[in-house]
Parts: sequence; structure tokens; C-alpha cells
Amino acid sequence: MASLNFKHLRYFWAVAHEGHLTRAAEACNVSQSALSVQIQALEAQLGHALFERRGRQMILTEAGRVALDYADTIFAAGDELIGTLENRGRARQVLRIGALATLSRNFQMQFLKPLMARTDVDIVLRSGALSELLEGLQALELDVVLANMAPARDHLNPLISHRIADQTVSLIGAPQRMRDGADLRAYLSEDPLILPGHSSSIRAGFDAMINRLSLRPVIAAEIDDMAMMRLLAREGFGLAIVPPIVVRDELQSGLLAEFAALPDLRETFYAVTIERRFPNPLLAALL
Repeated sequence: MASLNFKHLRYFWAVAHEGHLTRAAEACNVSQSALSVQIQALEAQLGHALFERRGRQMILTEAGRVALDYADTIFAAGDELIGTLENRGRARQVLRIGALATLSRNFQMQFLKPLMARTDVDIVLRSGALSELLEGLQALELDVVLANMAPARDHLNPLISHRIADQTVSLIGAPQRMRDGADLRAYLSEDPLILPGHSSSIRAGFDAMINRLSLRPVIAAEIDDMAMMRLLAREGFGLAIVPPIVVRDELQSGLLAEFAALPDLRETFYAVTIERRFPNPLLAALL
């Protein structure tokens, strides 16, 4: 196949993001007819229709969605090239971070702390599902992804998982739930428990611990969101299985208390990056 015409690809990219031929033509400063001709030429070269017309809207076909994924990556890489080389060795002043939506906010703040006092740094923080964030990382839309699991690495996904923290896990609850003479076994078997969901590494370790102890816990709730676990524990609905860093402020203020540490359980945090020739220099202060 002949070399890809990047001018045609840029026009396709504009229409795909606008979803409308007129607006895309205005943005590209060309006529609608010229834009249509360029897209038709790209479709002919690729051998697939990229859009379906529905009224005035341009809807991507399956092939169009594939082409848009590649176009996003290509033009993001071009923007990064210009930004990196224009700076000529100066640290980039924008850091784009993706964080797992269920990740502890306190941990995120702790990770960002070295940059928080700097007035010359703009931090862009995006939360979402891990698969979505890793796509953003691979498309060069993000510089790093924070997660509590290390994603798989292979030749198609040159991901690097930096282990940046390892937190203990404890039994946390409202102080009024404490009972004289009660030990860890009693709390785990008699009190309602607020547990992370089954996708959590903490949950897997907790289930194994309960099995070893031959206990049958009373499960009040299973929640993936650490912030919601913290709120339920504060309201006295049960005892939460969480790293103390998640409830650091409540522990310091006395709203919550640490009933017992669970030494067999730990949560590991990772900063996931991707192999890049020009990594964001701001990451060095964090990793």
C-alpha cells in the first residue's frame, strides 16, 4: 500500500471528533466539498468506509473507530514531539496523571506532594477504570497511571510498573464499637464488616485469612470505593478492612479508631508508565 497521506488523516480526525462535516470544515478552514474529497481519498486508500451519514451527522463505522484510535495516537505523539523539542531540555510544566477511580484520595495526595508546592507545575488528574487509563497512557494522553495492581506487560504493551508504596491493612471502625476484652477474632466473627470488592487484592488476602481462621464473618457491605467504605465506617455501619492511610484524617481526629492491624494483609501501590524516548521529566521527582 502507498504511504499514508497524513493530510487526509488529519481531515478525517477532525471530522471524527466534530461528528459534523460543516463544523470540521470550518475548523480546518476548507470547504465541505474539499473535505469530503479528502476523506473519500483516504477511504479509497484504506479500502474501507470510515463514516455513515445520518442526516447531517457523520457516524464512525467499525473501521472508522479503528482508524480514529490510530489517528489519536499519531497526532498526540506529534504534539508531544513539538512540546518536548521546543522546551529543549527544560522540564515540562504539565503532568498528566490517571488514577484508578477507587484508589485512596489520601494516597494520591501523598504521591503528588513533592509537586504540590510548585507554582510552575500544572497537574492534570483523570480518574477512571484501569483499562481506560492504560489506553490513555498508550495513546500518550497520560504520563503515568496510579493503581493498586500491576498490569500485565508484553511486547504489545511495554508497560513499566513502579512499586511506590506498600501499605498495611487494618480493621477500622467508629470508637464506640470497641468492646473491652474483644480480640481480633471476636471482631471478625461478631461485628458486621465492610469489605472491598472481589476485584481487590485486599479482598483476596482477607478471604484467605478468614479461611485459615475458620471464621464465618458477617458481611454488611462489599464496596470498591474506598471513600464510601470510609463514610460507612464513620457512620457506624460496621468495621472496615482498609489501609490506615485511607482514613488518616479520621484517625487523627478520633472519628475512627484502629481496632487491629492485619499483618498478613497489605495493599501495594504502583505508578505505571510506558517506555518512551522522551519521558516527562516531572516524573523523576515522584518515582
